Amino acid sequence: MEKAAYAALPQTLLVRELRFVTPQRGCRTRVITLATTLLDPVAYPAAALAELYLGRWQIEINFRHLKTTMGLEILHCRTVAGVLKEMYMFAIAYNLVRLVMLEAARHQEVPVDRISFIDALRWLRDTSPNTPLTALVINPWRPDRVEPRVLKRRMKKYPLMKKPRDTLRKALRSKKVAA
Repeated sequence: MEKAAYAALPQTLLVRELRFVTPQRGCRTRVITLATTLLDPVAYPAAALAELYLGRWQIEINFRHLKTTMGLEILHCRTVAGVLKEMYMFAIAYNLVRLVMLEAARHQEVPVDRISFIDALRWLRDTSPNTPLTALVINPWRPDRVEPRVLKRRMKKYPLMKKPRDTLRKALRSKKVAA
């Protein structure tokens, strides 16, 4: 790129590069490079940014709870108003489960992120009003846990639709006639 083209670029393209080490038990130590537009090292210290980066795994887990555990993978409404209602209801249900987790963490005297989300969801689903909160499952403490973002298996029992719908219908009808 020519110097004139660089001069025309906005100043917001400045990037700060940070490198930090992640010790992992039983694995080779990894050096992670983090690129950020948070340029002020006093306001945004490298150690704090590294801690936030390593804490992102918890965000991924929370998204998984919403999508997979609570069934938000597929929205069922077809209008904008319906989708918004569905999203609001999932947000309310999610926050109720988190409230149950918070109460269980207080009673069991453990950090809230150690309480099982699925166990709290089941307790909330299966109890009646005014039922006292029972002890919920406490997940083991696994600091610095890092997992690959891959699926172990397909979540649905049905295969993906790889042929046109008409072709699949004809094949289904010919099986019924043969039977």
